[in-house]
Amino acid sequence: MTIQSTKQLRKQVAPYEKANTKASIKQLINTLGPYFLLWFLAYQSLSISYFLTLGISVIAAGFLVRVFIIFHDCCHYSFFKNRNANKILGTITGVLTLFPYSQWQHDHSIHHATSSNLDKRGTGDIWVLTVDEYLAAPLWRKIAYRIYRNPFVMFGLGPIYVFLIMNRFNKKGAKKKERLNTYLTNFLIVFVAVLLSWLIGFESFLLVQAPIFLISGTLGIWLFYVQHTFEDSYFEENDEWSYVKAAVEGSSYYKLPKLLQWLTGNIGYHHVHHLSPRVPNYKLEDVHNNTEPLQNVPTITLLTSLKSLKFRLWDTRNKKFVGYNVISLYKKTGEQ
Repeated sequence: MTIQSTKQLRKQVAPYEKANTKASIKQLINTLGPYFLLWFLAYQSLSISYFLTLGISVIAAGFLVRVFIIFHDCCHYSFFKNRNANKILGTITGVLTLFPYSQWQHDHSIHHATSSNLDKRGTGDIWVLTVDEYLAAPLWRKIAYRIYRNPFVMFGLGPIYVFLIMNRFNKKGAKKKERLNTYLTNFLIVFVAVLLSWLIGFESFLLVQAPIFLISGTLGIWLFYVQHTFEDSYFEENDEWSYVKAAVEGSSYYKLPKLLQWLTGNIGYHHVHHLSPRVPNYKLEDVHNNTEPLQNVPTITLLTSLKSLKFRLWDTRNKKFVGYNVISLYKKTGEQ
C-alpha cells in the first residue's frame, strides 16, 4: 500500500469519526435496558428452574458484551463528543464489565499503536511467540506458553484471572489518576455486589451473576483473540511495520450473522476500528460498506474462525500463523 493510497484511505474514513449523540443515547437505552431486565428475569426464574436461569443468562451475557463495546468506545472518546461524558460513562460501564476505565484505556491505546509489531509486543495484547522464539525458549517458557495458549485456559480460566484478579490491581508506574480510577472502580464493584447480595441474598446473586460473567467473559476473549489470530494475519518488525497495514491486514473482518453482529456492537469490523478508533461502533459497518479498499480485507466467518484454535505460533518465514506441528520440521531444517 503506497503512501498516497494510505492518505486517501484515511481521508475516506475521516467523515465518520464523529459521535452522534442521538445514536449513542439510543444504543445506551437498547443495551442497558434489556441487560438489567434480563438480569432481573434471571433472578425471578430461580424459583422456577435453574435451567431457565441459565438460558436467560446466555442472552444477558450477549448484552453484557454489548455493554463492553460501549465501554470500549468510551475509552477511545468515540461514544460521546464530550471527553468527560466518555470518562463518566466509561467508568460506570467499567463497573458492569469489571474493567477499570483509565487503566484499560492506557493499555488498549498501546495495543492500537503497536498491534502486529513484533518488536513491541506485550501490552494490551495476547501473548504470541514466533516459531524461532519458541524453539530458542527454555523448557519452562515453552510449558508456560503452551498452558497459556490452551483453549481451556485462555477461554475458561482466562476471564476469571483477567477480569476478577488482574483488573483489580494497578500497573507499576501507573499515574495517580489511573490508580484512583482503579480504586474507585473496585469500590463500586464491591458496593454493587454487597448491595445486591443484601437485597436478594448472596447465593441468588452468585447463581445469576456467575454464568453471565463467565459466558460474557469467554465471548469477549474469543472476539479479541480471533480478530488478530487468523492464518494470513500481519506481523512485521518495527522497521517494516505499517500502522495502516496492521489495521487492514492484521485485523480481521469477522462476518457474523446480523443478530450476533448487533450484540457485539459491530466489533467484527475490526479492520475499520483499528484503522480509525474514533469511529463509533454504530458507524463501523457504514465505513466498511462505503470504502471499497476495506472490502478486500481478510474475512472470517463463524465456521472458519474455529480454525484459529489450532494457531499457536507466528511463522516469520512464511508470514502466517501455524500450529505446534511445524516445530519438528523447523528442528530438522535447523539441524541440516
